[in-house]
Amino acid sequence: MPDDSNDLISGGHLVAKALKAEGVNVIYTLCGGHIIDIYDGCVDEGIEVVDVRHEQVAAHAADGYARITGKPGCAVVTAGPGTTDAVTGVANAFRAESPMLLIGGQGAHTQHKMGSLQDLPHVDMMAPITKFAATVPDTARTADMVSMAFRECYHGAPGPSFLEIPRDVLDAKVPVAKARVPKAGHYRASTRTAGDPEAVQKLAELLVRAEKPAILLGSQVWTCRATDAAIDLVRSLNVPAYMNGAGRGTLPPGDPHHFQLSRRYAFANADLIVIVGTPFDFRMGYGKRLSPAATVVQIDLDYRTVGKNRDIDLGIVGDAGLILKAVAEAASGHVFHGHGNGRAGKRKEWLDELRAAEQTAIEKRLPQLRSDASPIHPYRLVSEINDFLTEDSVYIGDGGDIVTFSGQVVQPRTPGHWMDPGPLGTLGVGIPFVLAAKQARPDKEVVALFGDGAFSLTGWDFETLVRYDLPFVGIIGNNSSMNQIRYGQAQKYGLQRERVGNTLGDVPYDQFARMLGGHGEEVRDPADIGPALRRARESGKPSLINVWVDPDAYAPGTMNQTMYK
Repeated sequence: MPDDSNDLISGGHLVAKALKAEGVNVIYTLCGGHIIDIYDGCVDEGIEVVDVRHEQVAAHAADGYARITGKPGCAVVTAGPGTTDAVTGVANAFRAESPMLLIGGQGAHTQHKMGSLQDLPHVDMMAPITKFAATVPDTARTADMVSMAFRECYHGAPGPSFLEIPRDVLDAKVPVAKARVPKAGHYRASTRTAGDPEAVQKLAELLVRAEKPAILLGSQVWTCRATDAAIDLVRSLNVPAYMNGAGRGTLPPGDPHHFQLSRRYAFANADLIVIVGTPFDFRMGYGKRLSPAATVVQIDLDYRTVGKNRDIDLGIVGDAGLILKAVAEAASGHVFHGHGNGRAGKRKEWLDELRAAEQTAIEKRLPQLRSDASPIHPYRLVSEINDFLTEDSVYIGDGGDIVTFSGQVVQPRTPGHWMDPGPLGTLGVGIPFVLAAKQARPDKEVVALFGDGAFSLTGWDFETLVRYDLPFVGIIGNNSSMNQIRYGQAQKYGLQRERVGNTLGDVPYDQFARMLGGHGEEVRDPADIGPALRRARESGKPSLINVWVDPDAYAPGTMNQTMYK
């Protein structure tokens, strides 16, 4: 066959075609010689190439993009240190069940085991933290392997995949007719399964009969876009609902079924507990915080998660939206008195009991929420942030103790408007999540709260936000400490050793923001928080409000961590 470039296509261009077929319209990257042919392909396919300052940011941004859009994110990094820098972002997506593809470069096949530049066993390193990790063996297979990786992202609960592409495979050209380029919409099946009908019927009966039910709506409620089904179920069956992770915002604040601060009380006293899309991990006390007398039901996309760490009475594997909708429909066929007399009297008493527990918790911390103290109490800061949010505000939390404070106070107004690292507890997700959220949803306001330690990890990509003109409202709760760890050290080793390895400098992050072309302000008086937030919003720039908070105030969640006891 004549070497006619019109009849030939390179591996990098095949990658771009496969990304386009998956609906990917942006890749996050830090350049390297191993991967530049992918950029060339992206230009031809109309895929935006967003260059960042650290590969961890690229991987976190791909994770964040997936969470915001429901489509898989993609990061492209070079071989060796480029790929190892991205490991943390991939690991975070793995624990958070976020579908993304990391593409890493690799030395040429012809130099295999010869010690080529940046050669490392990437696949072996990535295999434990991905759902699929492989090397592309031949240029003609490139697009096929990309589509295979995306398929694996959605096997069971979603998660990340990894592909390495040797430089000679990526740069080589093959006849177009020889390459398999999967057609958009024709290489992945629906993964939505509705669960065992008998189990669905049984759960409906349990919900109808329960006097003190409670439901936890976890991240998979948002992953499955199950908001409407969840709302319909809790309202039609009059069930108090708690939300965690990306499930926050499923019900709006003020909804009579929206509960937040009485979860431990509810789980200790309920007769039926339904856990949706949340594993029995450390956040759930490995299941030990659920009443042993309660009937426990678990719904999850992943069979391996159901019944792990704690026995259950009923497990249903499948899509949260389809299952909750089916349960509500099945319950409608039963005689239900949830809103009338008889059994409903008990149900109303139960909701009133929980609301009273909520009010007690609010009143307990009300003085701190309104505190005029300086340094500023973290509760006052997060209360001001909560008041500042609108229906369109995407809230991002990146930090330890300060974000633990915010988890008790900040309430997103809309589904899909809460982002945190997830169960890996990774610091440094904030700036990359802002990047992804603002690019994917430019119509939304993005508000991010950072601990000063967390911001330091990826903060240089604030410049990326300035470069791409992506305004957001950033707040740093600055106590010049890694305070969550400091508390534990004080508890374990005494106050004389509480400051070992956890104390940071007094950094004026407002000046850092201005240096990089953004908006920055410093706040020391709590009365100035609200006006500063509003000025940041009005600036139309990436912003950082540097708020000096009390270093000796700790969140209850920090003080209750079992590792310190």
